[in-house]
Amino acid sequence: MPEAAGQQWNAEDYARTGRFVADLGVSVLGWLAPKADERILDLGCGDGVLSERLMAQGCEVLGVDASPEMVAAAQSRGVTAEVVDAHDLPYRHAFDAVFSNAALHWMKRDHDAVLAGVARALKPGGRFVAELGAAGNVLSMRSALHQALAARGVDAARCDPWMFPTQAEYRARLEAAGFVIDRIERFERPTPLPGDVIGWMTTFARRFLDAVAEAEREAVIQEVREAVRPRLYNSGAWVADYVRLRFAAHIPT
Repeated sequence: MPEAAGQQWNAEDYARTGRFVADLGVSVLGWLAPKADERILDLGCGDGVLSERLMAQGCEVLGVDASPEMVAAAQSRGVTAEVVDAHDLPYRHAFDAVFSNAALHWMKRDHDAVLAGVARALKPGGRFVAELGAAGNVLSMRSALHQALAARGVDAARCDPWMFPTQAEYRARLEAAGFVIDRIERFERPTPLPGDVIGWMTTFARRFLDAVAEAEREAVIQEVREAVRPRLYNSGAWVADYVRLRFAAHIPT
């Protein structure tokens, strides 16, 4: 099965440079308010850190992800996890809730099919709680990557793996899929990175880097690093310009 958005993932690299994603996702669980014995689908579960937290609260969790390596990492934590394409979810009225953190914006091929699949997977009255990147998310790095690739004759739009919607756009999509929105918020969240911005690029922006010849990749990385330094590097630390969209919705009974 293809990786999500064609992005190749390395579980060890993700644990080292991307652990902040799950750490910041803990607050999304507060919106979910999970109850013991609920059956929950973790959509885009990654390496299963948040699935594991849900299990610790007594929930029955199924994690799904398009990356076989990330699913294997989740399974190593004791999470029941499967390699599944989110654009074609096979479940019907099976879950009390669907939870997703920092994954929906990778599912751009047919996002309405993703939302329709979530709606089918939920029991009547079931909840859908998630956070994804919003319009303007990682704008500095995304723009610099597009410029670096354009300078090399590469159409970055063809390999850009992300969909960052406005709040109004996503509200309309959720409602079209049959959801009643209980709460939706867009907010800026400058996010300190655990190391150099290069680690972020090699973990989260592989689609861009893989679009150029291997001999050119280091030059692209350094070019982007210098382009974003004035905005993202301050007092010895790199801080990514994250903008998030968080929502809680449900399927009517």
